[in-house]
Amino acid sequence: QVQLVESGGGLVQAGGSLRLSCAASGRTFGTYDMGWFRQAPGKEREFVAAISWTGGRTYYADSVKGRFTISRDNAKRTVSLQMNSLNTEDTAVYYCAAKHSADYRDSTVAISYNYWGQGTQVTVSS
Repeated sequence: QVQLVESGGGLVQAGGSLRLSCAASGRTFGTYDMGWFRQAPGKEREFVAAISWTGGRTYYADSVKGRFTISRDNAKRTVSLQMNSLNTEDTAVYYCAAKHSADYRDSTVAISYNYWGQGTQVTVSS
């Protein structure tokens, strides 16, 4: 069982940066693949980025590639999302998610994940 708590959201102007963090409970954090998803009003939840349990593999949605960076610190049981060059289309609630590394389902698909945080709001103003 993993419990996830996101932080770091807020209001930022277009072109600015934010760093989201996700703190996980449980001693087995290092055995979970982690992902970030987002959901804007009236839209479906969409994949943003994912990182394997070792940190050796990362995946990004095309819309954020080159602007966002996902990282993890297994000793601190945290995963982060550094977001640069934000634009208004990045406005959404951002969710942290976890799935066991032995689960080989697609890390870019929300249904693959078993555990979710409550989300943190990111608002980008023009």
